[in-house]
Amino acid sequence: MTAPLIEVCVEGIDGFLAAQGAGADRVELCASLMEGGLTPSLATIRAAVRAARIPVHVIVRPRGGDFLYSQAEFETMLADVAALRSEGVAGVVIGCLTPDGRIDEARMQALVEAARPMSVTCHRAFDMTADAGEALEALIRCGVDRVLTSGQRDTALEGLDILKQINAQAGDRIVIMGCGALDADTIKAVRDGARLRELHFAALKTIPSGMMFRNPNVGMGGTGKDREYQLTVTDPDAVRATIAAARSA
Repeated sequence: MTAPLIEVCVEGIDGFLAAQGAGADRVELCASLMEGGLTPSLATIRAAVRAARIPVHVIVRPRGGDFLYSQAEFETMLADVAALRSEGVAGVVIGCLTPDGRIDEARMQALVEAARPMSVTCHRAFDMTADAGEALEALIRCGVDRVLTSGQRDTALEGLDILKQINAQAGDRIVIMGCGALDADTIKAVRDGARLRELHFAALKTIPSGMMFRNPNVGMGGTGKDREYQLTVTDPDAVRATIAAARSA
């Protein structure tokens, strides 16, 4: 089996540079990974594209929460996709659902058409669908290039049976990119168990803030006060170790 392609999910320009420097084949660029990833700022996207030696894929997700969007939200997603195409981004990462847990084919087709010639990935909205096999066929009809999935479970190891099933179902029609708590200890088992060509992980660590003055009387954004003095960053050593494990015999 050939070595899998490795995509690293990162937050911000520092995360991008860390992942690229540690050997990622491709990066998914996000903001706010604590919410599962939101669309990053235009300046961040431009900085990553300027520095890129590998493809940059950008998530198009206007808010946290579910994947059932208002018409106004959907229109912003279309505009973001058009802007990303004009910025020279290699790919976009999208996902829209209907209230009954199906792929919203009309909206996904519109986003795919707006994105070309960029590559299009459906993110883990797929994992929130009612029927994985049905959702996969819907994404194929929409012309999506790949789907990011943990096999509809919290981790790829837990979702391994579904990953195997949908990878067999996909054949050469769409790429199944496995994710879900992948690290140096788990990635090889998922690679071999589902025979995946692409794998995705974040390799994050938490470090203390460099702030010396800390106001104990103010909390920002509803988070715990301690959280404001912690930074979640991409760990290049963990990226290297996980890539090495994914490519080991």
